[in-house]
Amino acid sequence: MSDWDFLHEMHDQGFSARDIADAAAVGYAPWDAPYLSTEWVDAELADRSPTSATSLRQEAQVRSRAGFPYSVLEQIEIFEDLVNCAERHFKNTGRYLQVWGELGEIYAEIEFGLRRHGTHKAGSDGTIDGKKVEVKTVSPEKGNDRVLVKRQGDFEQLLIVRIDENFQFTGKLIDRSRLMGGGGRFLRARTREADGH
Repeated sequence: MSDWDFLHEMHDQGFSARDIADAAAVGYAPWDAPYLSTEWVDAELADRSPTSATSLRQEAQVRSRAGFPYSVLEQIEIFEDLVNCAERHFKNTGRYLQVWGELGEIYAEIEFGLRRHGTHKAGSDGTIDGKKVEVKTVSPEKGNDRVLVKRQGDFEQLLIVRIDENFQFTGKLIDRSRLMGGGGRFLRARTREADGH
């Protein structure tokens, strides 16, 4: 059996083309995926106030991506432009641009000080205060209640970024120790009730 046979299984089981495309994008079948539930993500972000792209401000000059210098001020302008473009596209077509991951990571750079790794580095997206961080972005079109986190990653913290239907951003850093996994290749979160918070 090849690594991609699950896509044929999904088709045979009557999954929609969208579900199959989502599975192909992440590289695994839904039945192989422990997840962070929507309820858990909602509870984690409940004490956070959403921010708009235009309200983010930082003055610092930083280094990221293998030492290439860039200006946070320039990055904020790019972020605002991307969010504005995504909003305009949605108003014009009723469809979302598929830029969620990039928007989440740029937000993480600006709001949390994420220093991203170079392109195609597996295991984590970058570092915050010297700790390796995986960024997971929850889009407003997310149709199911799963946020998947691969166990194989070398991340120490998970940063969940939610983008709502009004293009407002909310984020929170969570230590990997708060995630649990049964068997398999993925981790999931403990619920607040289970870990006593």
